[in-house]
Amino acid sequence: MSSILLATAMLVVMFAVGLCTTPLTFQVGKGSKPGHLILTPNVATISNVEIKEHGGNDFSFTLKEGPTGTWTLDTKASLKYPLCICFAVKSGGYCIADDVIPADFKAGTTYKTTLNI
Repeated sequence: MSSILLATAMLVVMFAVGLCTTPLTFQVGKGSKPGHLILTPNVATISNVEIKEHGGNDFSFTLKEGPTGTWTLDTKASLKYPLCICFAVKSGGYCIADDVIPADFKAGTTYKTTLNI
């Protein structure tokens, strides 16, 4: 009986460890302002980053990937915040983080999403 309980406990632990993931955050880079945005995610497993402005219907701005894991966007007009971020996960699929970057963002600040990667 104790060996069955031990085996069950080990399976529960293995399952729980398998579910552990990293909470996704984005740091707004220094030099960012309403029309120039630099984002640095805390994970390297994302690609194809796009943003949607507040009130927008689609993800109409594509960020450019930099060599240091940063994603940059330059626009002529100020963006309408808060921003939603859509990105591809390198293991497959797309994720959307709603209203991640607030209107009153501060460069150098890290903003948490509700997503785990």
